[in-house]
Amino acid sequence: MGDPGAGPAGAATTEKRTERRAAEEAAPPPPRVALALAGGAPEGAIYEIGALRALDECCDGLDLNRLFLYVGVSAGGFINACLANDLTTAQMCRAIVSHEPGEHPFVPETFLTPSVREMRRSLRALPRLLGEALREYARKRADLTLLESLTRLGRALPVAVFDNEPIRAYVEKIFRLKSRTDDFRQLGKRLVIVAADLDSGQAVCFGEPGMDHVPISRAVQATTALPGLYPPVEIDGRHVVDGILLKTLHASVALEAGAGLVICINPIVSVDTVHAVERGYMQGGNLVELGLPTVLSQTLRTIVHSRLEVGMAAYAAKYGKSDVILLEPERDDYLMAFTNIFGFSERRAVCEHAYHSTRRYLLAHHDAISEVFARHGVILRRDVLLEERDLWEQVGLSRAARRLPAPAPPSRPLPSPTSRPSPSAAAGPSASVVQRLDDTLSRLEQLVAQQARPAAAAEHLERLEHAPAVETA
Repeated sequence: MGDPGAGPAGAATTEKRTERRAAEEAAPPPPRVALALAGGAPEGAIYEIGALRALDECCDGLDLNRLFLYVGVSAGGFINACLANDLTTAQMCRAIVSHEPGEHPFVPETFLTPSVREMRRSLRALPRLLGEALREYARKRADLTLLESLTRLGRALPVAVFDNEPIRAYVEKIFRLKSRTDDFRQLGKRLVIVAADLDSGQAVCFGEPGMDHVPISRAVQATTALPGLYPPVEIDGRHVVDGILLKTLHASVALEAGAGLVICINPIVSVDTVHAVERGYMQGGNLVELGLPTVLSQTLRTIVHSRLEVGMAAYAAKYGKSDVILLEPERDDYLMAFTNIFGFSERRAVCEHAYHSTRRYLLAHHDAISEVFARHGVILRRDVLLEERDLWEQVGLSRAARRLPAPAPPSRPLPSPTSRPSPSAAAGPSASVVQRLDDTLSRLEQLVAQQARPAAAAEHLERLEHAPAVETA
């Protein structure tokens, strides 16, 4: 028999294949646009969702679910994992303030589950350490004081306040729904979640070859394990903690991989309180008056952001052929600095605020940013930025759903997410009762907040909740 590819028909087919291959080789490669997200705890994640939604609406040629590479640290690792798993920005916005059928509800209290395991470990170790300290004092009484011997008891202090196992279980549930995956190798996209090896101080890049066998949910648990708040996560014999210990963004991972454009979002900036009193966010102008948590927060923000500034300058020098765009709050963004996102109305306000402030920033710097975007096939639409838009209308959320928290199981005592009832279990007659209760609690939170802060801040929050147009905050 002859060759089936021989003859006029076979020759024509071969010629067409050759022409198609030549055309594919001659065509410019697809834009290599990457997304790098920093941490910032739950409020940082909510800020990033609002900012991403603003980008999603005003950029043609930018599909946030089909990027060249996703790099995430801490809370940013979770958000990028969601995008790589095809959750849209509209879905994530709706999840903050409502419960969609078939989705696992957003439960902020998951992040504040007390670490009973660490407390038990500390109590068990205390008698042994006390005995060792007393024996040491008895042996070395001439060299040691009793107080110096008792410093050994410091080993009994818990290494964490909160438990991060519920966080892992929560993320795992999200990524096991529908067609999503908890396996880096099955994503079909390049996702890198960066954490830090506590014992060596080296970066651990989950999702890269050699570390892609670790479940995504476990990687998120590790990269959000901020020392002191959450315990280190043991993975392959290594104790892994929050990647923010090394760098704020780790955008260099995307740049090293060959990204032409890296869009960075960083919610962590140090706050400048110079206008905080006149805008009604503080009684006095000193952060010390707000206590230790606020002082520690400002300290961490300052360290993290100053390091980011150094890193951004280094990117420009080392990766001159690539473009890096950074989006972050202003230093006088008091809503981000002083808002507790564990209340329903506050979560809604932070997301809406991030959405509008990002739109304002993109409009104010339209010419410079659009020139950069255009080099990578992305069009920043001024006409969209000029429109007065309501975030919740854009994501398809009804007015009723915006006003009322979604039905959810009681949050006290704090249970593990694995013990929460399914959405169908909460859909009976008790759902309306829970909804009314949540609505009442939400309004009570607002009343208490209005009493606790000056009237100016209360009016500011009220405007954020009800104004349909872009608003200055």
